Amino acid sequence: MAQKQAARATRMLARAFGFTRLIVELGVFSSLAFSLALFIVAIVQAYHTIGDAFRHLGEPDTTKHLLVAAVEQADTLLVGVALLIIGLGLQGLFVGRLQNVPEWLHVDSFDDLKQKLLGVVVTALAVNFFAVALEWKGDNSILVYGAAIAAVILAVGVYSSVLSRIHGPLAHAGPEKGKSEKENAHP
Repeated sequence: MAQKQAARATRMLARAFGFTRLIVELGVFSSLAFSLALFIVAIVQAYHTIGDAFRHLGEPDTTKHLLVAAVEQADTLLVGVALLIIGLGLQGLFVGRLQNVPEWLHVDSFDDLKQKLLGVVVTALAVNFFAVALEWKGDNSILVYGAAIAAVILAVGVYSSVLSRIHGPLAHAGPEKGKSEKENAHP
């Protein structure tokens, strides 16, 4: 009797786990869909902006407009990359290791996923500040904005450093190629 109950509980747990994988798959799909949408929007926006720049070639504000648009596109693409990393990372963690993707996109732990994402976030914040600085009119508001972004980047850096100290610097690197499991084991 006890064995039947244990087997029933195990089957129910397996079904529940399967259901959570489905929920994660929906999250992966939505993340990849947003990433694709951002890439398409960036491409279409670049097409229109470059066409507009050629129509106004030689006008004084054309270069600045093109530069601001290029930085804003880089910001959009970075957010798209972040969503791609999240989607592929969750897929790899909850469903199974991904095939035919670059090694840097493989995620071995949730902390590894956070580290990859934090790097993209810091870069996106820096690009965003650069876009704001390009349109700056000379008032002091940029100092507050820059300080806020610097505070966030500092907090992310401290968090990342603490995470590396807790899990060790190799915890995010994954196993080294050419070494056995025993040689790759962390103390």
